[in-house]
Amino acid sequence: MTRNVLVVAYYFPPMGLSGVQRTLKFVKYLPEYGWHPIVLTCAADAYYAFDETLADDIDNNRITIVRTDSDLSKMAKPKNGNTIKYPSYFSQKIKRMISQTIFQPDSRISWKKLAVAKGQEIIDNNEIHAIFSTAPPFTDFLVAQELSEKNSINYVMDYRDLWVDNAYYFYATPFHKSYSMDLERKMLTHSKRAIVINRFMKEKMLQRYKFLSHDDISIIPHGYDKEDFDAFSNVRPDNSKFTITHCGLFPDDLTPKYFLKALSNYLKKNPDAKSKISARFVGLMRKSHIKMFKKYKLLDIVDSTGYVSHSEAIRNLMDSDVLWFMIPNNIATPSRMYEYFGARKPMIVCAPDGNIKQTALESAAALCPDPKNIKQIEEAIDNYFNLWKQGRLPQPEKKFIDQFDRKKLTSLLARELALAAVV
Repeated sequence: MTRNVLVVAYYFPPMGLSGVQRTLKFVKYLPEYGWHPIVLTCAADAYYAFDETLADDIDNNRITIVRTDSDLSKMAKPKNGNTIKYPSYFSQKIKRMISQTIFQPDSRISWKKLAVAKGQEIIDNNEIHAIFSTAPPFTDFLVAQELSEKNSINYVMDYRDLWVDNAYYFYATPFHKSYSMDLERKMLTHSKRAIVINRFMKEKMLQRYKFLSHDDISIIPHGYDKEDFDAFSNVRPDNSKFTITHCGLFPDDLTPKYFLKALSNYLKKNPDAKSKISARFVGLMRKSHIKMFKKYKLLDIVDSTGYVSHSEAIRNLMDSDVLWFMIPNNIATPSRMYEYFGARKPMIVCAPDGNIKQTALESAAALCPDPKNIKQIEEAIDNYFNLWKQGRLPQPEKKFIDQFDRKKLTSLLARELALAAVV
């Protein structure tokens, strides 16, 4: 028997970037576990990147997509079609402070009325057995809660990031934080289940909300889709070049600065390596970061692709020898790490002590220098470069990697939905 789940997800293809991947892959594989997803999303007028190729994962015979009108319909359209220019760190920080002072729980609250109305239409015309909402934006939780209350349908909350304890959230006054806490407490109180992506997030929420029990929160990590990588199974790196690749954005306080400085230092000490080493950046980059290529005299070494489709990003991972990223804290788990696992490549993970570093080390193919320790990063580059020359680069352990297969992870979600489903 197939059951219907209403999926509330503001961010969904054709929007691109990593924020849509988790929801898209859940929706792709839920039909294999007896669930028909009906996705409630928006008609996005403007976003940082769009990827039409993601539609290839959506089987219209097994998945239904319902879009509201855009919540940006009364706002000025971007000059460049639908694509918004990626902001500088300063601009992003200021805009976020203003937005989070004015709008609660976030700037997508204007979508709530549209989403609830469209969601009610869906429920009126379909037998819905459970509601699944994913955030951010946390407005998605408010939509799910209202529809749940009106129709006596249990809902599940999926946290891709922390809410109240998010290090990047700005609270202008104690009232703002108190209001957010009250909202989150209400959502958790009325939800049937909550899902987070790692143990750190679970512990944070249990510490803050004492009414939650250990069994109220489940962990389903990010993952990779094996089918994405199978399409490029024959792609191999260029044997004449040692290629280190970073894939994804540098939002907030993420920066390539320390890696680029370490690479520059290494090449000064090892000039013979200059003709053998290549660094590749796949995805949107800020102008300030691109200027660093010249500052550290790496213009002949570094290549920046700009934004590419998800499939092209996967091809770039497979066409690399080593994959690199940095994260300055343990607040958020970057989804790119799990796609790095899927590529089955050695990694340089610049992360502090904590769950991210521990997970990377468990792969048995990661070096984990401190995010800002240039000397340690330089040593990691040297270590892998020498192993590359010897043809001895490590690979992650298969058993470890297989646990993050998106299809397997969706089976865990199907179980959570079954526990929440209306009988």
